[in-house]
This record gives sequence, C-alpha cells and structure tokens, in this order.
Amino acid sequence: MKKRSLFSVLLYVGVLALVLSLVLGLFNLGQDDLTYSQIVELFNKEQVKSFVVEEQTITLRLHNNYNGKDKLSCPLADPESFRQEMWSTIQEQTKNGVLESYDFLPQEGFSPYDLILPLLIVGAVLLLLWVLLMSRANNSGHMANFGKARTVMGVPDGKKVTFEDVAGVDEEKAELQEIVDFLKDPEKFTKIGARIPHGLLLVGPPGTGKTLLARAVAGEAGVQFLSISGSDFVEMYVGVGASRVRDLFEQAKKIAPAIIFIDEIDAVGRKRGSGLGGGHDEKEQTLNQLLVEMDGFSHNSGVIVLAATNRPDILDPALLRPGRFDRRIHIGAPDVKGREEILKVHARNKKLDAGVDLRIVARSTVGFTGADLSNLLNEAAIMAARDNRPVLTMEDLNNAMMKILAGPEKRSRVRNRRDLHVTALHEAGHAVAMYNLPTQDPVLHITIVPRGNSLGATWHVPRDDASNLTRNQMFEEIVALLGGRVAEALFIGDISVGASNDIDRASKLARDMVAHYGMCEALGTVSYLDDGEVFIGRDYQMTKRYSEQFAGTIDEQVKQLMDKAYARCAELLKKDEDKINKIIAFLLEHESMSGSQFVACMEDREIGEAELVSMFQTDEETEE
Repeated sequence: MKKRSLFSVLLYVGVLALVLSLVLGLFNLGQDDLTYSQIVELFNKEQVKSFVVEEQTITLRLHNNYNGKDKLSCPLADPESFRQEMWSTIQEQTKNGVLESYDFLPQEGFSPYDLILPLLIVGAVLLLLWVLLMSRANNSGHMANFGKARTVMGVPDGKKVTFEDVAGVDEEKAELQEIVDFLKDPEKFTKIGARIPHGLLLVGPPGTGKTLLARAVAGEAGVQFLSISGSDFVEMYVGVGASRVRDLFEQAKKIAPAIIFIDEIDAVGRKRGSGLGGGHDEKEQTLNQLLVEMDGFSHNSGVIVLAATNRPDILDPALLRPGRFDRRIHIGAPDVKGREEILKVHARNKKLDAGVDLRIVARSTVGFTGADLSNLLNEAAIMAARDNRPVLTMEDLNNAMMKILAGPEKRSRVRNRRDLHVTALHEAGHAVAMYNLPTQDPVLHITIVPRGNSLGATWHVPRDDASNLTRNQMFEEIVALLGGRVAEALFIGDISVGASNDIDRASKLARDMVAHYGMCEALGTVSYLDDGEVFIGRDYQMTKRYSEQFAGTIDEQVKQLMDKAYARCAELLKKDEDKINKIIAFLLEHESMSGSQFVACMEDREIGEAELVSMFQTDEETEE
C-alpha cells in the first residue's frame, strides 16, 4: 500500500515536471529576452547586419556584439505590424549597405508542436485523474478493512499457558476444566443431551488472573484462541462495531473449535438506554449484534465466548442470561494457601536466598491479588539487582513491601521541627488507639520519614484472612482512623490537614454502616445504598431509593456515629498521654519505631535498640 502510493506520487511529479519543461522549452528555447522597443532601437542605431522573421520569431545578426552576442533570437508578437512599421528603415539601410540581407518567411499552416503540446497536456491530466482514482480505490479498501475485527490470534507473546501456570484458583479451574473436556471430547456430553455453554463470564477485581485463566483454557484445550478488547469494537462511525462483531464470529467459525476472549466486555456490553438522553446508537448497535451472534438464529457450533470484567453490575441483563453467558465465574483475591502457590509460580525464574520463606510472605500479604504478588517479587528483584546481590533476600521483599504500600522513602525532604512534632503526634495517636482496641491488628512499624504523599505512617498488617467484618470491628476501625486528628486536637490545641485522608476513609466506612449494611438502629435493617452514578449503566431517575427525609436522617446518623467514635478515641488517648509523649520523643530522635519497641513503651518496659523492621509476621507471632 505504501509503496504503491509513493510510486503514484513520484510518477505524478515526474510527468508534471516533463510537461512544464516542454512548455517552457517550446516558447523559450534559443530565445533572448529582448523587448520590441529594444529591437527597434537596434535598427535605428544601424546595428543589424541581417535578419530573418519566421513565424513569431525574429533572428538578428549584428555588426557588433550585444550583451556578448552577435546573433539574437527574440519573440515577435505581430510580424506583419513590425514589417509595416520598419519597412522604410529596412529599405534605406539596405540601400546604404548597412543591412546586407533580410527575409520574411511565410507562416506554415500546420506545426507538429501544435498537436504535441495539447496531447501532452491532456495526457498529463488523464494520468493525474488515474492517480486520484487509484488513491480513492486504496482508501476504499482501507475503509472495507475498517469493519474487520482486530483480533489477536493465539497468545500475544507466543508462550503456551496451561492450568499449571495458574495458581490460587482451584475451584475456578475445575469449572473451566469442563469446557476443556467438552472441546476435547464433545461426544461425551452430546450423547446424553448436554450442550456446550455458549459463554462464560469471568468476574473479579483487577489483577486476579481473569485473562490468564482464559489463556490457560485455550492452552489446555489445544484450540484456536482469538482475543480482542471490548473497546476495539466501538468507533465514531455508526455500524462499524456491529460489523466487527460479525467479522469476529465469522473468523471463529472458520477455525472452529475456537475460543473467543473479550477482555473488558463492559466497554461494549453496558446497559442500553442508560444515562441522560438514552444510550449511544453505535454502542447499542454493537451490543445488539453481539447478543444476536451469541444466541440468535445463527449457529456457532464449536465456538465458546469467554469474557472478563470487573464491573458486572453495569452489564446489560440480556447479555447475562443463560444461552449467552451460561456461567458466571467469580475470581476473588486468593487466600493464604492460594497466595503461597501464586508466589511459587512467580518465583520460578527468580533466584531466592535460602532464608526466604514464601509461606511467611503469603501470611503477611492479606488482600493481595496475583498481580500484586507478582509485582512484589519483581520490585524485590529490582532492588537486589540494584544493590548487586545475586539472590533475593527477605530484606529485599520487606523493602519492596514497604515501597508498594507507602511509596519510596524521601529522606532528602527538609522539614522543620514543628512539622516533625505534629507528624509524630499524629502517628502516635493512631498507634495508641489501635493498641487499645481489641479488634484492631497489631502495630508493626511507626515512622515519620515521608513516603509517597504521606509525611509519616503507622503500619499494621492483618494476621488472618478475615472476610466477614462485624459492627464492632468497623466501629473500632473508625476510632483508629480518627486517632491522628484527636491527638492533634487534644495535645497541641490545633488541627492540621494531615488527617484529611483518614477522615475520608472513616466517613465512607460510617456511611456504609448506616446506609449499606443496615447497622443503624434508627433506620432499621434497610439498605439505602445508591444504585450508582449516571452514565455508568444507570438511569437518572433511579439513582436513589429513598426520599430526601431519609437522606437527612442518614447524614445525621453518620455524624452521630463519627462523633461517638471521636469521643471514644479521645477517651483512649487521654489515659495514655505520658506514653504518647514517650513515643513522640523516640520518633523525633530515631525517626522510626518497630512494633516490639512500641509494645515495650506501652507496657512501661525499657525500649530496646532500634531493630530491622519486618513487614512479615512469623507463625509464632501469628499464633500469639
């Protein structure tokens, strides 16, 4: 395509240059730039020795050189007028011997140039039209390809992925194993009347391995794998998305049995008619075509659709019904056993020190997804390589964990004594509040060294995979979040902006308790959660389930809950004011305090020497 376009442009430029050179040559070849008055002046000064007028050109021979030439050829617009005007002068100079000879040649009736020049011009125009038509034809071909689905055949990196490469999702793999068995031996299922599922929807938070599972299904079944993103269907031109959906399924039918994988299907599968003014015509046409292809009059034997999304709540109900997506497989964050298996998979190509215990790392990474764990090992490997260590150590993993949670240290930042004191007081308030709350996790590390956007941090790592929080746990978490703000108000009589993030998190948690989880006695066991924002799959009229009266009641109950938590936090901190002062003094001197040093301070024991802070808890610490 590019070579043909370049050739056409070069050909056009060459022909144009040829025509211009010919035209200029026909009129200017061998001619000198003299005006009519200059020619007459040469005759008047008796400089002309002889001349010949042929067609519309006069050729002069001179007695003396003119501009270094003794022969000049000049254009003559009207030879007959020249003859009549200069005839007496010509006769007189001929008689006096000044003009030796002259001649007026008759004009020819036809010249080859009279035919060649128009033909060249017409040919150049025709050639230019041909180039333009070819260009339009190429563009038409490009527009025809515009409706083709931009699928990726097979795994992008060419590496075959199987279930052995996927860890921490045993139940999910068992569900997908049935699809693999059906693709390998369909008669085993069809002879008893079972039909292959049309589609499987993989649902889960980002980074849990949805795309990896889809690749593993294709690798295990040994069938063709066509992948495409949901955003690749939708374009600004109406009808292109529907055309790409048709082309996608036609490609799959030709190479069936095959698996179609649509990543981020919510980009094309959102609820129709949502938002202000209805849905987008192009998106709705694309979705309608997808619905028809998955379960319409067409027959898609041997074609299975896998799709992934982390927003199933905004998908169109028609897309989720049986017959289109027959199964919905939820893939959540892995448990401790799954995290250990995932770490082992990602550690295959990494050199680990003998002291690295992935089981301990797994127990201390509650809430991490597979992508988070992969990133943890990668950051540790980068740190080891940066320090020229041949293997990864637990210290590398510990530093990587701290960097991921709070960002890199910024020890070069210059801060005054007052800011350091306020930061130390803020973090001490969090730590002391958490220490006095039975449901909160133990403090592992306190620091006033800036990391990321925070001026300091109090770290605590969950010991167990708790998935069911109680009302008391959530309330005490709000109390702990308010520890920094309460400490500032109690002990310096002023407050800072450092607690803004804590207040945001505490307020959201309090509103969830009141309006979402039904934990407010004044409102009863009723959920007042909003349906969602407009333009993300919701109608404008359906964003609230409650009246303005209840909206005011919710705000009032949230404030009462926050005030109660504030009073509880103030009560805890007042009784430990002396210990807070000790923690502040220690932090101002050493910048950081480990969990064991913090516990020694709270138990009125002597604070030991500063030790290496570890974000990973051993089994003995967990059992305590």
